[in-house]
Amino acid sequence: MRNKPRTLELFYGSFTPPEMSNARCQAYNDGTLERPIETLEHACRDTADQNRDVPIGKAVVHWFKTDLRLHDNRSLQKAQELARDNNVPLIGLYILSPEDFTAHCVSPARVDFILRTLQRLQRDLGELDIPLYMEMQEKRKAIPNRVVALCQTWEAHHLFGNIEYEVDELRRDAKLVRLCSGKGIAFNLSHDTCVVPPWLVELAAGAANPDYLEASEEPGSNPRDTRQSFADLFDCKVPTPPGNKTLTEEAKKKFEKLYPAGEHEGLQRLENFLEEKGKQYEKNRNLTSGDGTSVLSPYLAAGSLSARTAVITAKQANKNCLDRNDSSLATWISEVAWRDFYKHVLAHWPFICMNKCFKPEHTNIEWEYDEAKFEAWCEGKTGFPIVDAAMRQLRGSAWMHNRSRMVVSSFLSKDLLIDWRRGERYFMENLIDGDFASNHGGWGFGSNERFDPEEEYIRHWVPELRDIKGKAIHDPYERGAGAQAEKKGYPRPIVEHGASRERALAQFKKALQS
Repeated sequence: MRNKPRTLELFYGSFTPPEMSNARCQAYNDGTLERPIETLEHACRDTADQNRDVPIGKAVVHWFKTDLRLHDNRSLQKAQELARDNNVPLIGLYILSPEDFTAHCVSPARVDFILRTLQRLQRDLGELDIPLYMEMQEKRKAIPNRVVALCQTWEAHHLFGNIEYEVDELRRDAKLVRLCSGKGIAFNLSHDTCVVPPWLVELAAGAANPDYLEASEEPGSNPRDTRQSFADLFDCKVPTPPGNKTLTEEAKKKFEKLYPAGEHEGLQRLENFLEEKGKQYEKNRNLTSGDGTSVLSPYLAAGSLSARTAVITAKQANKNCLDRNDSSLATWISEVAWRDFYKHVLAHWPFICMNKCFKPEHTNIEWEYDEAKFEAWCEGKTGFPIVDAAMRQLRGSAWMHNRSRMVVSSFLSKDLLIDWRRGERYFMENLIDGDFASNHGGWGFGSNERFDPEEEYIRHWVPELRDIKGKAIHDPYERGAGAQAEKKGYPRPIVEHGASRERALAQFKKALQS
């Protein structure tokens, strides 16, 4: 059970290379190895002079990635301005690759959410006579050449897109910048995912630099003849999900009701949160049982809501608060800043995309690989009620309260001493808001019953314990309710908490010393 798997395909699949050595991680840290974001920056600088001289073509293209919205989209605004100033059409492009979904362990729930978002985006663009061309590209390595071919077909000499900070995407775009330049196409990239771009590490910089908190305008309408000149693009169908990323019809209906897609829904949820739950966020944000969080993460992850818009709107709402001592919205803004921080970490320490944690030496830990315990964790049958409630919430709603994520990740790695990468993958494969940077950054925290003081969370998700009174529900077998729990079929704890924690601490200490 303690033996380490030969490869990490168990965790991440066939697109994952062998685990990177700690020495190679250090080479990124000391600048010996060029970071992928630096490779992209060099490609942009090397082609800048040539790109300035590229003449306008018959269209301008914006490549949608994880920015599926019209409102406050940096790259889209720049593309539309160039098209408008030269009286040529703007074309939207989206390419779906099953290999990308597999490589990033994207959940079926999130794939479904993305495709539903594309339907709304296509409709919104169509009202402006802007076509959205979508296609499936089986091989992810073929995407750069395909993008160039499409631009050539449409006689578009300018391509725009927002930067994604995962390693594969940075390398893809660096290749595409040079490929486009060689074909007479200018590929213009923008920082849009974060409020403050990577390298500008002062996350409070938004207050000092108002440009960071300036929303981009939505695009205007295309020329009237666009529907004639690019008629075939308006009939484009949203791609179907790959077979291994397809939900059942029952699940589709459930998630469509829980998480309606599109930027209009995201913006409305933001407004509703700030007007209602946001005022009590400081007080209620850690309570797993209540409905005190915004549940905006699916919209932020798909890019149907920009983090910048979230901060701008929250800051304005905070100014309008009658109670000047209320820090709830400021606290919520700080949570959005954490999202930025994890993206910055991704760009600065690229090895976290390569099976390593922020402190590479932690991968020296002698993990255990007990399949029975891992399955119990996945199914919410560990005998630890708060852990089980959280894991059942994930299975039932494809979402989990942030404090619950901390509880279950800590339990997996510190109580069960199971490799955190197994849990990280399981999260990505099941969360509707699975964002690699935030998911990776969120692993490794601890928690306890103070996040469910009224036991509502456990009673909702663990029905076997619903009739147990008081605090005994948190640990029925140690607090006198074991017979009642056993009668209802609730499992006994699969590990002894104190001993497990001591064993984990010893292993962590041993790994760091080595």
